Amino acid sequence: MFSRRNFFRGAGALTAAVSATSVSRVALAALPEAHQQASPDTQLPLAPSAGRPYHPVVTLNGWTLPFRMNKGVKEFHLVAEPVLRELAPGMKARLWGYNGQSPGPTIEVVEGDRVRIFVTNRLPEHTSVHWHGQRLPNGMDGVSGLTQKAIQPGQTYVYEFVARRPGSFMYHPHADEMTQMAMGMMGLWITHPKGRHPLIDEVDRDFCFLLNAFDIDPGSATPRIMTMLDFNLWCWNSRVFPGIDTLNVRRNDKVRIRVGNLTMTNHPIHVHGHEFTVTGTDGGPVPKTARWPEVTTDVAVGQMRQIEFVADEEGDWALHCHKSHHTMNAMGHQVPTMIGVPQQDLAEKIEKLVPDYMAMGERGMAEMGSMQMPLPDNTLPMMTGDGPFGGVEMGGMFSILKVRRDQKPGDYSDPGWYQHPPGTVARQWSGDLTEAVRSNSAGGQAMPRKAPSEAELRARKPGSHGGHGEH
Repeated sequence: MFSRRNFFRGAGALTAAVSATSVSRVALAALPEAHQQASPDTQLPLAPSAGRPYHPVVTLNGWTLPFRMNKGVKEFHLVAEPVLRELAPGMKARLWGYNGQSPGPTIEVVEGDRVRIFVTNRLPEHTSVHWHGQRLPNGMDGVSGLTQKAIQPGQTYVYEFVARRPGSFMYHPHADEMTQMAMGMMGLWITHPKGRHPLIDEVDRDFCFLLNAFDIDPGSATPRIMTMLDFNLWCWNSRVFPGIDTLNVRRNDKVRIRVGNLTMTNHPIHVHGHEFTVTGTDGGPVPKTARWPEVTTDVAVGQMRQIEFVADEEGDWALHCHKSHHTMNAMGHQVPTMIGVPQQDLAEKIEKLVPDYMAMGERGMAEMGSMQMPLPDNTLPMMTGDGPFGGVEMGGMFSILKVRRDQKPGDYSDPGWYQHPPGTVARQWSGDLTEAVRSNSAGGQAMPRKAPSEAELRARKPGSHGGHGEH
């Protein structure tokens, strides 16, 4: 399942000192293997090979980092390095990440585990790792210059602490953070409870992913790191629709979805067809008296949200951010709204000079998805994806929750499109259409109907001023 590469063999590869820890040089004599993963597909849950048992998570379009046991300590090896990440078929980005991917692999441990993480820096600049949300010794917090020296290129540092509380957490640099996080350096950390927990239910399916975003000019592959708000690729685990895998579950499964936000804005995550409750944050499990049913929850910057529900409605249910521009791929922020402005004459003239010219959005933006607009290499359409009834017209932060009665336990494969029972699909009406009866005497306050005036139907020509141009 995993493609692995051993970067270091023996003590000769160790190029740096230990970061404020009691780990002996004997323990550092041979580093744990730096496992690698290049596939953009969701990997199966990784059952623990040693230590206390737990129900592993499934990282959407990601994977879990294997560990080794060393005298009762769980040891992991992260390698910070440039990576090539496929955002969706047809587009790849040059990012920074860990162990071959951005985001890096998910780290899974159990409450009470002593954990040792080796971090090797293969970036062109210094770095560090902050363990977002963890209770740990101050010198292990990973803020370069404040709690430790920065990890220079070619160096390996080691962090060691006890996973003191269960929950959903993240890791990311606290060194040149604007550059490194904008380039994709981040990952998930899951601490499972050591036994039955009064506030943490057992679930059948446990998914997790990070929200991240990039500003990549059409035709290029490297993010613009100075962007503050105007990102054009909104991602789940550095993937955009239709490159985001579906979440495939069995009907009546208890499902948990853990979402972490390391973008520069909030994201209202919406699930169709089901109600859920927010059961946890990166601060820990939410008391049951503080939970209520929802269909959308807002995940603010730097937050984790953990939602749970019973998937008791069969079908292909949309799961997405409810900010409309976040379900689109690379777009131009300065494109004017041309709805209602006839452009045929203008388009014909321009096409004589520019054969591939296409008029923009006279009847709305959906028309763009049905046309074959020429795109630069390594650029995705703004709205894309095909469903069983036609174009889905989505991009960015969008996926599908697929609920099936015959999906076997532990089976995460895509079951294909849902087969709707007869009579349960919206259809075109073929009967008579009669005008609705309208009242003009509702308490004497109803406004009489009035045909739109000629002025209201005028459309300003592009480039005209003061509203005097009209068609």
